[in-house]
Order: sequence, then structure tokens, then C-alpha cells
Amino acid sequence: MVFPFWYSLVGSLNEGMDYTKGGIYLWPRKFTLSNYRAIFSDNQVFASFRVTILKSVIGTVTSLLVTSLAAYAMSRPNLKGKGFYIPYMLVTMYFGGGLIPFFILINEMHLYDNFWVYIIPGLFSVWNMIIIRSFFASLPSSLIESAKIDGAGEYRIFFRIVIPLSKAVLAAIILFSVVGHWNSYFDSMMYTSSRELQTIQLFLRKVITEPGATTQLGSELTKVIPEAAKKTTPQTLKLAAMIVTAAPIICIYPFLQKYFAKGVMIGSVKG
Repeated sequence: MVFPFWYSLVGSLNEGMDYTKGGIYLWPRKFTLSNYRAIFSDNQVFASFRVTILKSVIGTVTSLLVTSLAAYAMSRPNLKGKGFYIPYMLVTMYFGGGLIPFFILINEMHLYDNFWVYIIPGLFSVWNMIIIRSFFASLPSSLIESAKIDGAGEYRIFFRIVIPLSKAVLAAIILFSVVGHWNSYFDSMMYTSSRELQTIQLFLRKVITEPGATTQLGSELTKVIPEAAKKTTPQTLKLAAMIVTAAPIICIYPFLQKYFAKGVMIGSVKG
């Protein structure tokens, strides 16, 4: 699991022309930071990072709030119409209108080429709701009843009692959501057209799939550092771009990883 990342890191820290000779696996043969200088010489990288960070933070917070509120309602045995809501939600996990109807919907809602196209369509996740609902249902009902006897309303019970007791499952959902938002490029590719809304993953895709993108990065660096042209190649620039886009989420993952397996088990054991 670690070696592909390490291999990419080593390649990105090696001079481009020397890297083409092969034989580089465990450490750089000719160390250089020119590949990273080329990546960060493009101002689009910083703009894409800003969009991706905002998307990940706002999307995760709003999705967690909406999904957990729905999960709390679905976990209450006295919810009217519960027998209709749950099957209705489950159907949406297996059937959808398709890409073209969804694109038309996005356009009609004036979300095309709008930052909120990253947020609103992902506000609610049925799968995440099932996981959170299963955990909420496992909490002692006596806690809820005691709070109601003391005069607490549903929102106070939710925010003051249920949420503090559900940190483990919510941390797992935060991990799911952050990784999903960070790694997503399809929504940026399909529902935006301006460079100002380009995410970092779409930037990485262009670097990997479009030869002109890496050539432009190399030429930008050459204007500042003429001798850097010999130290970068399209392949090493691709490796550097991969590390730049993956490093932030890799740094966050260890802090939430311990909740990952627990969150999955909650959803698999209790339906």
C-alpha cells in the first residue's frame, strides 16, 4: 500500500532526464525540487486548492448536519410515515435518472458553473444516513425519554445528548465525506466551465491526460529558472502533481482512520 506512494514521491524528487534512465525505486538518484517548483509556478494550483478545501469543508459540514438530522428522525420509533420514507430512500440508491436528466436538473436550478453545485446535490446521502441511523437506534431510549420528561425538545435532545454520544460514527462519516469531496473531479469536469471553479483533482487529471499541460508547467518554470528545463520531464511533473494533490488528505486520514472500520461495521451489522 505504501510503496506506490513512495515510488511516486521518489520519482517526483528526482531530475527528469535522469529518471528516464530507470532504476529508481527506493530513493532519488539526483535530488531536485524543480518538479514541485514547476507545479507551484502555476497560480491555478493555489486557486484549485482553495476551491477544493472550501468544497470539502462546507460540503462535509452541511452534509453531516442534514444527513444526521434525517438519521435521527428515522431512528425514532414514533415517526409517522416511517414505513414509507425508508423504502423510498432505499430506492434512490439503486435507481436514478441518469447523467443527462441530472445535468438538465442542475442547469434548470441555475447551479451550472456555480460553486454550490459542489454542495447542494450532495447534501444528503442515504448510505451515510443508514450508518448514522443504526448508531442512533442503538443508544438507550431511556436517555431520550428522560430528556423529554425534563422538557427538552427534539432539537435540544439531538444537539445536547445524541450528537455528543455519537462522535465515533460521526468521525467515520466525516472521513467518508472529506475523502469523497477531495477526490471528486467528475462534478467539476461536468458542471463547471470556468477555471475559477476548477478543483485540484481536475487539475491533476489535466496534467496526467493532456500533454500540453505538463509542457506549459515546464515552460513557466524555465522562464524563472532557465536551468530547470533539464531537471523536469512530463513524467516527473505528473508524479509531483500526484503527490501535491494526495498529500493533504493523507495527512488527515491517520487522525480519523481508527473510526473508519467501526463506522463500516455499524452499517453492516445493523440494518
